[in-house]
Amino acid sequence: MSADTHHAHDHGTMGQLMIGFALAAILTIIPFYLVMAEVDMARSTLVGIIMGLGAVQIVVHLVYFLHLKRSSEEGWNFFATIFAVIILVIVLAGSLWVMHNMNENMMPMHEMDQQIEQMKSLQSQQG
Repeated sequence: MSADTHHAHDHGTMGQLMIGFALAAILTIIPFYLVMAEVDMARSTLVGIIMGLGAVQIVVHLVYFLHLKRSSEEGWNFFATIFAVIILVIVLAGSLWVMHNMNENMMPMHEMDQQIEQMKSLQSQQG
């Protein structure tokens, strides 16, 4: 086997790379469209779809661009990927939890505006 053939086998053919590129582009365009077109669906459903497509895109990148296979290097790459996925899930879940709690505990803008107006009227009455 020549070095060129071995190199192409390890890093995929141009066709495989184009398939990976097309899948990555589609998996980016769909969530972009859903958000920009303001599709009428529940916000939690929309977030779930976007996160699901993001997870699929991660797999596409791992398979088509990083050439990760279960059999490569006695499975160590596979286990490292599983570990990375677990860390990713923890980070995403934690981020969503923090953002949800911040959203629930933030004072609505109309209440803040009312408080500012009350403070201004008190200051004008005192001064």
